[in-house]
Amino acid sequence: MTLGVGALGVRLDPFTPFNFIVELDGLIVGGFSQVEGVEGTIEVEEYAEGGRNDAPHKLLKGARWPNLVLSRGMMEVDSMWRWFAATARGDIKRRSGAIVMLNAQRMPVNGWIFHSAVPVRWVGPSFDASRDSEVAIEKIELVHMGLERPEWFAAFGAIARAKIFAESGLDG
Repeated sequence: MTLGVGALGVRLDPFTPFNFIVELDGLIVGGFSQVEGVEGTIEVEEYAEGGRNDAPHKLLKGARWPNLVLSRGMMEVDSMWRWFAATARGDIKRRSGAIVMLNAQRMPVNGWIFHSAVPVRWVGPSFDASRDSEVAIEKIELVHMGLERPEWFAAFGAIARAKIFAESGLDG
């Protein structure tokens, strides 16, 4: 596909990591400058079998999902702080959400859904009078029940590619 696309004069560049939105319970909570923890690991247990000395068996165990850390500039809207403070008081509200990757035209092209997230850490800005031109950043860390990447996210990418082909005049 890549060779054919290049031969047709259409260039499909990789997506950039700075175009994204974060959604919680169906609402875009916007303005995040960074999302960390979009990853997963499958644990492996080694089992040495008697009579087999060249290598142990490797048994797959469960998946591990690190916490998501969302960073953004502080604003008057303090929904992240209020969610964390409520959780600290015992008023636990789990939320599901998505991290949606956008292309250069700000169209969704991919994404990850997380379920049953709850804040476990909030970090406020560092104060330093010598850094007068920087934005005050807050971070919220969410524990969650895992990531998924549904097939319909792939459809977003296909629609975006079709738009690129249509704009290039190569759509048929």
